[in-house]
Amino acid sequence: MDCPSNVERKEEQRMETPNYDFSYTVNRELSWLKFNERVLKEAADESVPLFERLKFISIFTSNLDEFFMIRVGSLHDLCLLGEESCDNKTGMTASQQLDSIFHAVPPLYRKRDNIFSEVQQLMAHNHVFHTAPQQLKNGSRKFVKHYFENRILPVLSPQIIDIHHPFPHLINKGIYIFLLLKDKSNKKMFGMIPLPSTLPKLIFTPGNKLEYILLEDILLEYSQEVFDSYRILEKNIISVTRNADINPDDEAYDMDEDYRCHMKKILKKRARLDPVRLEIQDTMSSEMEQYLSAKLHLRKEQIFYSCTPLDMKYVFTLAEHLPSVLRTRMSYPPFLPQCSPYISKKDSILSFVQKKDLLLSFPYEEIGPFLRLLKEAAFDQNVISIKITIYRLANQSKLAEYLCLAAENGKDVTILMELRARFDEQNNIGWAERMEETGCHVIYGFDEYKVHSKICLITRKGKNKIQYITQIGTGNYNEKTAKLYTDLSLLTSNESVGLDAVEFFKNMGIGKLDGYYDTLFVAPYGLKQGLMKQIDMEIEKAVSGREGKIIMKMNSLTDREMIDKLAQASQSGVRIQLIVRGICCLIPGLKGKTENISVISIVGRFLEHSRVYCFGEGSGMNIFISSADLMTRNMDRRVEIACPIADQNLKKQIYDMLQIYLHDTVKAKKLNRFGTYTEPENLEKNNLSAQQYFMREAAERSQWASLQEKKENLLKRAVLQLKNRSAFEK
Repeated sequence: MDCPSNVERKEEQRMETPNYDFSYTVNRELSWLKFNERVLKEAADESVPLFERLKFISIFTSNLDEFFMIRVGSLHDLCLLGEESCDNKTGMTASQQLDSIFHAVPPLYRKRDNIFSEVQQLMAHNHVFHTAPQQLKNGSRKFVKHYFENRILPVLSPQIIDIHHPFPHLINKGIYIFLLLKDKSNKKMFGMIPLPSTLPKLIFTPGNKLEYILLEDILLEYSQEVFDSYRILEKNIISVTRNADINPDDEAYDMDEDYRCHMKKILKKRARLDPVRLEIQDTMSSEMEQYLSAKLHLRKEQIFYSCTPLDMKYVFTLAEHLPSVLRTRMSYPPFLPQCSPYISKKDSILSFVQKKDLLLSFPYEEIGPFLRLLKEAAFDQNVISIKITIYRLANQSKLAEYLCLAAENGKDVTILMELRARFDEQNNIGWAERMEETGCHVIYGFDEYKVHSKICLITRKGKNKIQYITQIGTGNYNEKTAKLYTDLSLLTSNESVGLDAVEFFKNMGIGKLDGYYDTLFVAPYGLKQGLMKQIDMEIEKAVSGREGKIIMKMNSLTDREMIDKLAQASQSGVRIQLIVRGICCLIPGLKGKTENISVISIVGRFLEHSRVYCFGEGSGMNIFISSADLMTRNMDRRVEIACPIADQNLKKQIYDMLQIYLHDTVKAKKLNRFGTYTEPENLEKNNLSAQQYFMREAAERSQWASLQEKKENLLKRAVLQLKNRSAFEK
């Protein structure tokens, strides 16, 4: 039998491709750009404190950087492979998606420039001056010139580019001064000065006013002193963005090689991947632009002009130099995570959770109770083992220290460490090495599946049987982000959850991804299926004339199967409310398709990060918290967990939280049937910010709990005094 030709094979693949309905879906990348535009709108919002607006510009910029490195980089790779891979939400090829991205991004640059200019003017009105060197007064100008000659010039590494000096490698997101030069013989050539990474980004002028200059602006101003034997015809600030989307699965490596060493090699290669974007500050001649695009192999559409600094990370350094009074006035009012009202700092967490489930809501409540749980477990003589999955850790982590302490105290500590947490690999490698040194058993997950689940299992000897205390959360074990991201963390002694956790860690240890679980939904084989069944149950209710209801909160919705299932539920009469912070590839409100679906997005002071899936209502309601978004990578390519909430009080607590989100009229943006986000309705009637509400509620609950504790202490003291008096009288 003859082998099929390439044409026949492609035709077979085409025949197997599902016939998707594109009428109610949008492209993932374009949806992400709309999300980042909502971040930028926070910078334009006059109700946001001024310095926070500047920080939102910085966040928008770093988001866009990562988008080009990862998403544009991935599409770039697909184009190089020549594969006719089509987006299953729009049918666009990788090349068409890139064209759409390059068309959508320039307006965002212009919008950022306008907002940055406005914020800078307002900062100046508040006596914080971002000044260009040529605008400096005599004394300050003399200081900056002296600073350049004595501090900057000695550490520069300039070079010319000619036949003897080839075009250099430009590092990812490095800042360079690029120049067009003419030598003494009138011969044109190019020159380049890399911005030194060892020098501070901000230089403050002497005097009473707060005035600063960016390092690249000083270098641009005094570049003639660097190339003193040439005449500078043109000079510009540029930055190149490179593809950073390295997938270890694509790398050929010896399977016997230590996985941690393999990850170190991956990190070394990251900086040398293909350019996907060139950014130019202000303007550039066509001669310079054509030269750079040819050397970097970039199309004209991949070149972007910006009046805003190309690297905005300096904003967070600037905060350290603001006078405290000014910083307070231009920043959000301070908020510290509150003590959970359900447990006293004096109480044993181990004892409390054995009797009652505890739900922590970050950043409104502190992560302290969970850290105390680990610390208690490290010293508890009845604790046998601690097992945990780790995706991201803080640079300085009490959690990691307590795990090391437990190992040193003779506990069996097993850590499933994901080394491929994007851009956190080096930190995870460092912690993994330290943990191994203290006696922890560290394993590294799977070749093709990232372990993104957040689960911790403490096994303890009880009087008559083994006890399990399980923590399952929606966010990372990172004390720093627990103050910035909204997440939920469940601590439970539920035996069914504990037994599933035992099975989960056993399966992870032996590389078994398709294990069976009674209570937990575990990806890549059980999570999507479990959620689909819950949706089907709501569909059955609606079809039989009862009310079907679904509320979901997540970061992103991109999985085609889940989108189609939600559309099916809508068409069956199920009422669906979605709270999707970032990417949403589903268009709501389309008659006959998604008319029973509503979508809102909330971008505010804290990063909305919790994932909650709620089905039904009343006593029959099922609520799951999860580490997973409804994205194909989470459903099919990662190890994720969704955990049901069994305690009725906690169910009500989470449901009430979802209702507050759904009624937000300050930060919520509603996605309409045209694919655009609009301001919420009834703004004048109801002025509710969910995040402000939760901050106020957490503070009030904490104060109430503190008062109750004081009353109890006074009562105990009074009873003790009565007993002592009675004993004395006797």
